[in-house]
Amino acid sequence: MKKKILSIIGHALLVPLLAALVFGAFLFIYARLPIDETNTTPVLVDIPTGTSFVRVTKMLADAGLVENRFLFYSLVVVKRGTRLIRAGEYEFVPSITPAQLIDKLLHGDIKKYRVTIHEDFSLQEVAARLREYKMIDEETFFELARDRVFLSSLGIPGPSIEGYLFPDTYYLNRSMSTRQVMRMMVERFWDKISPEMINQAAQKGLNTHEFVTFASLIGKETGYTAEKPLIAAVFYNRMKKGMPLQSDPTTVYDLKNFNGKVLRRHYRRASPYNTYLIRGLPPGPIANPGLDSYRAVLNPAPVDYLYFVSQNDGSHFFSSSFDSHNSAIVRLRTVPTDAP
Repeated sequence: MKKKILSIIGHALLVPLLAALVFGAFLFIYARLPIDETNTTPVLVDIPTGTSFVRVTKMLADAGLVENRFLFYSLVVVKRGTRLIRAGEYEFVPSITPAQLIDKLLHGDIKKYRVTIHEDFSLQEVAARLREYKMIDEETFFELARDRVFLSSLGIPGPSIEGYLFPDTYYLNRSMSTRQVMRMMVERFWDKISPEMINQAAQKGLNTHEFVTFASLIGKETGYTAEKPLIAAVFYNRMKKGMPLQSDPTTVYDLKNFNGKVLRRHYRRASPYNTYLIRGLPPGPIANPGLDSYRAVLNPAPVDYLYFVSQNDGSHFFSSSFDSHNSAIVRLRTVPTDAP
């Protein structure tokens, strides 16, 4: 009788054990088979912060990435990941396996966008580029750009973030806040503009804000690295003589709806940035300059030039006298007049 009872118990235990082994084998196979082997079209799934696991599973199913919710749920449980899925925007290729999909969710392998901010972009242009990639809330961006508390936390000495959003290539994700994106760009500025460079600028009589401002003028005047020390020399020479800098980009910096062409009337335009009317540097940067412009401020060319004019190919003709400059203007015919 005892043997019979033990036999019954053994069979009773064997059945669930076999069932578990079969299910385990089935789950193992499910985990390693492609979700859709022939489909290589990326699918985006944006998981908001605080989304429950059940809701995440439904979102994945709606995107065609989960066909059997029970097996998917079981696999996540085996990986102990029901509470570890990270929020963010994910990009999945349906040809991956369920195991690979779950690993991406648990590791927080969210989609990153390669965003390039070009040298000498203005604050408005930086915002437009970030908005293009849906990386910022534009209203928040411009509020923070002039928020004194936020600027102070970033070590910015001026009233605006203009000039301190360092031009570079960034890898951003849409789970980042506008504040985080801006902070990252300013931190890149402080990584690139070393204390040694700031000390060198101080030796030339420039504080940090003036250093950034000076570099922004050079960057807006020319895109040629070889010309930047010459532009810097012109501005230094003019300041030493008490002459206005007469930098065209400053005349339209704070002008709304600028069409891209500086006209004679802009030279007379009342603006604290208009270096045809003010002496010395404007009150702040007019763009976000690159390293070449900063290096030019620190290492101006040893020349006595006081003037330069565009040669219509992006380069400039430099002169030491007003007569030579006027002759170049007549020859090159680059100064636009107001439209009739």
